[in-house]
Amino acid sequence: MNAPLPSTAALLTSNGPADDEAGTPVSVKIRERIKAANERFHANDNIADFIEPGELAALLDEVQAKLKGVLDSLVIDTENDHNTRDTARRVARMYVNEVFKGRYVKAPSTTEFPNVERLNELMIVGPITVRSACSHHLCPIIGRVWIGVMPNEHSNLIGLSKYARLTEWMMSRPQIQEEAVTQVADLLQDKMSPDGLALVMEADHFCMQWRGVKDMDSKMINSVMRGSFLKDPNLRREFLALINNKKS
Repeated sequence: MNAPLPSTAALLTSNGPADDEAGTPVSVKIRERIKAANERFHANDNIADFIEPGELAALLDEVQAKLKGVLDSLVIDTENDHNTRDTARRVARMYVNEVFKGRYVKAPSTTEFPNVERLNELMIVGPITVRSACSHHLCPIIGRVWIGVMPNEHSNLIGLSKYARLTEWMMSRPQIQEEAVTQVADLLQDKMSPDGLALVMEADHFCMQWRGVKDMDSKMINSVMRGSFLKDPNLRREFLALINNKKS
């Protein structure tokens, strides 16, 4: 005997492939795990520990379905407009697999090396190009980061490319710039345990350029200084002078 066909109401309320056999969206299951662990899931938090194998693909399907609803509510004919027919899928992939990827995947692996030569001189890495999104309007943030490190004999050292990889992972999520720079500093401090750590970020915010005041020339610059960079004004001046020379 054939099973009865689902009702129209059931079809309209289903999120498609992202729903399991009980009809629970994968986003709900992930959220419930996070809440059960009493953890945060703010826009700039990483939630990879709560996503099970296969669920990221299901989450992408769910996001696609919801974005299709957004386009419908914007009165865009995605059925007949060849330019927007696949837009919901493209945007879902962009959010989950690219611009917000830092929320859903674990940190890139980094190998820390002991400071065998007991290096204790200023090291500067940058500019590292960063791409993020404003958590207020989901508009792009495009900028550059400079990182200064003052190691000590007990510090760990990481490969040059790892600065960029870790920064990209942290920035690939909805952010405000003030918090983003602090998060990158916390991550590097934990990995390296240096005597001092300094970060400067300069970025264009499309929530100011594309909308609102539409000011194309304004940038935001902020810094984080830790340890010897905070205590030693000469070291801080040296770092800032060197990156300012590179800017010019």
